Amino acid sequence: MKNTNFWEMSDSNLDEEKLLELLLAEEGITMSSAEMISLRTQDINNQEKNPILSFAQQRMWFFHQIEPDNPFYNNSIALSFNGLLDITNLELSLTSLAQRHETLRTNFNVVDGQPVQIIAPTQAISLSLVDLQDLATDHQSIEVKQLIKAEAQIPFKFSTEALWRTKLLKLSEESHILIITIHHIISDGWSMGVLVNDLANFYQAFCNQAPPTLPALTVQYADFAEWQHQWLQGDRLASQLNYWKQQLDGALPILDLPSDRPRPSAQTYRGAVATFQCDRHLTQQLETLSQRSGVTLFMTLLTAFTVLLYRYSGQQDLVIGSPIANRNRVEIENLIGFFANTLPLRIKVDNNPTFEQLLTQVQAITLDAYSHQDLPFDLLVEELKIERHLSHNPIVQVIFALQNSPLPSIKLPNLEISQIVSFDSGSVRFDLEMHLWESPEGLRGDVVYSTDLFNSDTIQRLIGHFQTLLGGIVSNPQYRVAELPILTAEERQKILIEWQQTQTEYPRDKTIAQLFEEQVEKNPHAIAVVFGDQQLTYQELNQRANQLAHHLHTLGVTPNQLVGICVERSIEMLVSLLAILKVGGAYVPLDSNYPQERLAFIIQDAQISTILTQEKLSTILREKLTSTLPNLIYVDRDWQTFEQYTSDNLNTSLLTVNNLAYVEYTSGSTGIPKGVCVSHRGVVRLVKNTNYFNFNPDLVFLQLAPLSFDASTFEIWGSLLNGAKLAIMPPHIPSLQELGQAIRQYQVTTLWLTSGLFNLMVDERIEDLQSLWHLLAGGDALSIPHVQKFLQQIPNCQLINGYGPTENTTFTCCYPITSQSPIDKSVPIGRPISNTFVYILDSNLQPLPIGVTGELYIGGDGLALGYLNNLNLTTEKFIPNPFTPLSSDRLYKTGDLARYLEDGNIEFLGRMDFQVKIRGFRIELSEIELALLQHPDVRETVVIALASPNGNKQLVAYVIAEKDIDTSKLRSFLNTRLPDYSIPTFFIFLDNLPLNPNGKVDRRALPAPKADTSANILEENWGAALPTNANETLVANIWLQVLGLERIGIHDNFFDIGGNSLLVIQVHNRLQQMLNRDISIVDLFRYTTIKALAEYLTIDRANHDRDQKLPDPSRDRMINRTDKQKQALKRQQQLTNQRRQGDA
Repeated sequence: MKNTNFWEMSDSNLDEEKLLELLLAEEGITMSSAEMISLRTQDINNQEKNPILSFAQQRMWFFHQIEPDNPFYNNSIALSFNGLLDITNLELSLTSLAQRHETLRTNFNVVDGQPVQIIAPTQAISLSLVDLQDLATDHQSIEVKQLIKAEAQIPFKFSTEALWRTKLLKLSEESHILIITIHHIISDGWSMGVLVNDLANFYQAFCNQAPPTLPALTVQYADFAEWQHQWLQGDRLASQLNYWKQQLDGALPILDLPSDRPRPSAQTYRGAVATFQCDRHLTQQLETLSQRSGVTLFMTLLTAFTVLLYRYSGQQDLVIGSPIANRNRVEIENLIGFFANTLPLRIKVDNNPTFEQLLTQVQAITLDAYSHQDLPFDLLVEELKIERHLSHNPIVQVIFALQNSPLPSIKLPNLEISQIVSFDSGSVRFDLEMHLWESPEGLRGDVVYSTDLFNSDTIQRLIGHFQTLLGGIVSNPQYRVAELPILTAEERQKILIEWQQTQTEYPRDKTIAQLFEEQVEKNPHAIAVVFGDQQLTYQELNQRANQLAHHLHTLGVTPNQLVGICVERSIEMLVSLLAILKVGGAYVPLDSNYPQERLAFIIQDAQISTILTQEKLSTILREKLTSTLPNLIYVDRDWQTFEQYTSDNLNTSLLTVNNLAYVEYTSGSTGIPKGVCVSHRGVVRLVKNTNYFNFNPDLVFLQLAPLSFDASTFEIWGSLLNGAKLAIMPPHIPSLQELGQAIRQYQVTTLWLTSGLFNLMVDERIEDLQSLWHLLAGGDALSIPHVQKFLQQIPNCQLINGYGPTENTTFTCCYPITSQSPIDKSVPIGRPISNTFVYILDSNLQPLPIGVTGELYIGGDGLALGYLNNLNLTTEKFIPNPFTPLSSDRLYKTGDLARYLEDGNIEFLGRMDFQVKIRGFRIELSEIELALLQHPDVRETVVIALASPNGNKQLVAYVIAEKDIDTSKLRSFLNTRLPDYSIPTFFIFLDNLPLNPNGKVDRRALPAPKADTSANILEENWGAALPTNANETLVANIWLQVLGLERIGIHDNFFDIGGNSLLVIQVHNRLQQMLNRDISIVDLFRYTTIKALAEYLTIDRANHDRDQKLPDPSRDRMINRTDKQKQALKRQQQLTNQRRQGDA
């Protein structure tokens, strides 16, 4: 180290960053890092004191304490030597390099409780040589890549070994590759250029037996670290902090990119890289646009990347990390060390601006950030007291950089040195990083991505979208950002055309009644319906329906008139439905169990003047409808009256398929029921000549669903319009045993079940499903374990996951499930059924790429006519189709979230109004349910979010368990699988989940948590809670000592009351000393309250005593495991894969 003035000389390296500094200076903007003043060092070269760490090094050292065996902060460079290489001179050059740069001789250790730099004397370097001459050229290339990656994956030991290493690969006598791997704590990207330049200079000097031409270094990195701590204080620190606090004020957005897998509980930093090239023409267009706009190329590309993230995530508030070299003075430009800083650029894409408008905003943000670049990102994180999560990086989750050009080839006598670019180190430090370089061929790019989150195909699509977006930007920078193209031409063709080819021929111009009468003519004596010991042929059913229809006609029922039907499941119910349709009316299901207000509202809203009912239900109707009771027709008591009418078919020639068939009232988001108007065409398209199911006369359907649930549409008309038999269940809610008996008694072939009832039958009476040919399930999430059990035990039955809102007549999409179906995460809802099309769109009605989440929109022949007497809601939900010129074409806005899978199937991701954010993080409730179902003692579960008394949201898990489960163990189980913010606050154990009459989980009937549920107390009382046991007291005392506090509550969060990463280390050391056992420092981030940490320590102690600590199945750390542990881990991973459940 040197004791010298090292902030006096002017800038000399005029890269983009330097030019921007000069530009700002010309405009009168003063940058503290470029102040032209003499700033002398304060005797920082105290030889008796080990140098302290820079701010960036402190955080890097801390990362190493958390993951000492993880290589994700290794930097690598590969140099190609073409020509005659003198290995001895290369070794001497590497040794001289270490002599010149103290960082290459630096280790890190703890002295008096603080990390310090230990600078060692120079030692001669001996190269490790790997001879690959015997391999064929193509095999050499593969081996080189593997060796580079293998070197990058070997962790460094901070305290005992050099933090850089070399390996030489010999391809031939005149071709070598030098791999240099160096830890980020002593280097950065700029350092690699310094290293190569110095190495070449030393090598040439040794070859020429002459002294090197490198100027002497006036300072070393340790000087910079000491100066940084002294200089960044007082007003300078306050000014920098104030700026960044203003920029990052309020709730910080957490980027939620669509991923292929749920986020693990802790980052593993496993990564991969994908490369791409933008041709020279596009690059020149981008440069021209930048010049015309008065901005740098970096700003234009950053704005484009911002648009891509906005379109991918739908988030308007984004924070993107931008690396900056941070070498503002000439004295440190030629040092190897960790100087680079990350600028968190917060960009808001409000009100759908044009690209030009957004570019202007990004220019201002970027220039402002450059003028406040001196605050180390790591210090900013500490000062802002960002809540820590092992699953996410703080503040920034993505990086964008326009890098300096790759190092040019260095030509020496008899030797040329060049850099090998774009190799895969196997690591990543953020969710996603995009690095671009300018080259003579155009922009070259690397996308480095987390393999925990993304598949390679997903990233390749993202690259295609970015390139398409760049093309759209240079063509039309005046376009609004939501209108710029991102879909590739191939993907647009696939999504908007190929996957919408569902047209099939079906009797689109015939009504339900007409098609039923055709079946009567074809098979008059075939059994149409059976109910207990009663049965009717098609002819008999038709005759009865005609007689009742004639009666209704005499009462004045006209086409499209709404007729109420309040009839229990029975033959009379079928007769009533057919009669209403034959006379041209539309039926409105009325359930006698409806509350009085709901019944009265429906009758008034639909202006029902006639209700078909049964005598035993009329009493209930009269009690509930004292003032609004319409005319009642008793279809059971008054049959003798109906028999007086002819049994001939009515004249239906004047009826059209656009006539109303029925109006079904569903629950509205406002609490007011809404009447969905379904036409004949919608029903016919559902059950005639369709692609999801082979309707035929040999089938026996079970009519189980309430008439007020549109699954009954499939059951009834799927049977009667195709000549099949319909077996009707008794009117009461059947037991599982009664359902199984009915399946066997009627020899049912085709069954529709809600997912809840499906789960129960699979659990309790799966043997009763053996005789089925087809089982359709849906209406809610399908449980993967139950699906897998069904497929294993009943392989000959076709299982179909059916999805569809009432507004599109029962089914929109269907997915046939087989034992080969990829359902490890969730069961897809499949593809649209015949004569139906679907789009997944963003908030601006733009089609979204494969894999990107958006709202599901539906069109086609199944679409309802709208909502009865509610034009405003109809206009809001049924919108013009933007992809067709026909004004009559409409789309239904479902409010459901979904995304396309690669094969064209659709994954359902829940309701938009079920989306939950807690502490800024978007929560996928289905992922929590999936993790819970991985526990061997959890049979079923539902997770919801409830508002606590202080307004914050809390997660509540309702669990159906096979046996008693200790809540603390269940919480610890989830901690290894989910991020900490996804762990439920409360666990409530139930015997069964409540179901509504339609068989779906009734979330409104779930009990609210009590104050003492799962040993938790409500939030407003947390701060005052004192320790209640030995472990809580132990942890509390250590926290008090480390944090310097006088009082603490067991529910206080460590980081909210002054804790930071360095203090965590102190807590960790003291805990290990007091407990005399190893504790993972990672767990101090998982359990951030005294209560949670104490609970974990108790469980961990028990596991430690039994020597049976369960391996973490979600992460594969580089640790030494016994064979027994490896086997246990493998079994646990297999179990995890087998038991996953998702939404469908």
